[in-house]
Amino acid sequence: MLPLLTPDSPSGVRAVFTTRAGGASLPPYAELNLGSHVGDDPGTVRENRARVAAAVGLEPQRLVFADQVHGTAVSLLDGPVTIAPVADALVTRVFRLAPVVLVADCVPVLLADPDAGAVATAHAGRKGVAAGVVPAVVQAMRDCGARPEAITAWLGPAIDGCCYAVPEDMQAEVAKAAPGTVAYGGRTRSGEFGLDLRDGVTAQLAELGVEQVLRVGGCTHDEEDFFSYRRDGTTGRLAGLVWLTGPVRS
Repeated sequence: MLPLLTPDSPSGVRAVFTTRAGGASLPPYAELNLGSHVGDDPGTVRENRARVAAAVGLEPQRLVFADQVHGTAVSLLDGPVTIAPVADALVTRVFRLAPVVLVADCVPVLLADPDAGAVATAHAGRKGVAAGVVPAVVQAMRDCGARPEAITAWLGPAIDGCCYAVPEDMQAEVAKAAPGTVAYGGRTRSGEFGLDLRDGVTAQLAELGVEQVLRVGGCTHDEEDFFSYRRDGTTGRLAGLVWLTGPVRS
């Protein structure tokens, strides 16, 4: 069994975050690297993805990965894909089709409105948060009939304000675009200027009317259970995925 993080979710929805344990990758990607773009052996990445699919009870092709570029593009999924969409947010209304977000410090955002039958993921890194990927994915869900007050959001393991050091001018630039992203007290644990992206995403969601926001997992930089680009440089990627349970509709 893979040691997955499975937070409480509304009826009809399942949300999952992976850790780095339980995979086949060798160092520096050990163990459950799910990113195909980081230099790991492609066959090993496919094996790791298949292990996650089996652990959550889905066919591998029903996990949909994106080509993430730190932007705001949202892709609407109507079934499994053969080519990964270039997008940092994925939305679907298809049962048992799981959009996937990959991170190694950025915030993996999962969203669901089971009444509207819509789920989504977003890759919320510093650039994406400042550019507006969170408002973009919430609007895409609204276009699918979701209501912000009915959306549950899960923010998975990410680097926290204790560890995310940035130059002062970058802190000010991000805070101007996305108020709420400044680390508590403005500084990291080591005294450098800092950002807290999960705080920033929470503030953005609240402004959009999404108030059911749950944090899952700790700081990726602090906790060895997670991949962290800032801590390790060359490393793997963990995943967040969410789907509507029920019969397959293709």
